[in-house]
Amino acid sequence: MTGPLAPGLWGVLATPFDESLDVDLDSVRNEVTSFAEDGCDGLVALGVFGEAASLQPGEAAAVAKTVAESTDLPYVLGLSERAPDAVVTQAIRLLGAVSRPPVALMAQISDATPAVAADSLDRLHKETGIGVLIQDYPVASGISVTDEQVMAIVRACPFAVGVKSETPPTSVAIANLAPRLEVPVFGGLGGIGLLDELAAGSAGAMTGFSHPAVLARVLQAYNERGFPSAREVFAPWLPLANFEGQVGVGLSIRKEVLRRRGIIAGGRVRPPALPLPASLIPLLDQHLATLPLADHVSG
Repeated sequence: MTGPLAPGLWGVLATPFDESLDVDLDSVRNEVTSFAEDGCDGLVALGVFGEAASLQPGEAAAVAKTVAESTDLPYVLGLSERAPDAVVTQAIRLLGAVSRPPVALMAQISDATPAVAADSLDRLHKETGIGVLIQDYPVASGISVTDEQVMAIVRACPFAVGVKSETPPTSVAIANLAPRLEVPVFGGLGGIGLLDELAAGSAGAMTGFSHPAVLARVLQAYNERGFPSAREVFAPWLPLANFEGQVGVGLSIRKEVLRRRGIIAGGRVRPPALPLPASLIPLLDQHLATLPLADHVSG
């Protein structure tokens, strides 16, 4: 189970919570169904924007189980642990909870020394038999590496199924990585750089956005008619994508939009994520008021 990930739209799922900040599995099911209807080719659960680091082991296992049982789409499970032993333990626990295995486990680069990072990933693969999606996300991991180091890590990991490249400027990193690697390279960061990433050779979008159908249309336009058409599709939505991409509060904004769309029942976040500031609600209202009604309601 180590083949390269398929190109296209991989929607990163938020983890919904109820008013008591307990995981809302009914909303997880609804979100999975909605993302599939919006044209996602695959799903990513328990990523950074899935607040995986705030979940207890049993909660994370319940989310993984719910995602696996709620769709036939291929899916990826993120690993929030960092230490090699803990990563393996977490992966085995999650795999034991699902009825249908993921196509990959997403693990962040854990060390700036390629050999050390590759050894940790190799152990993960040997213990699970699952391909690894390598995530370069220094904001979350605290590890900054060069493009050359990323390439060295990937080349040392024949079980790698892709790279999620989230070191800004993402289009520059993808332009360096994509032609030199045998696995697909995806961007992220809320889709802000999607147009540039596609032009740089990205395999698609692997990110969260409150309107996944828009990203699906951007990819379709790019594949069928090129950059100008994709830009035309995405341009009206870029202010909202930028608004959702704000550091610290972006997740609470995205969850609030998903709540307003009826996809999840509540928009609460767990610390250290910040709740939606009251001062931003009027701005959010203005952003949403500019969207085509049919798109905003149904995606």
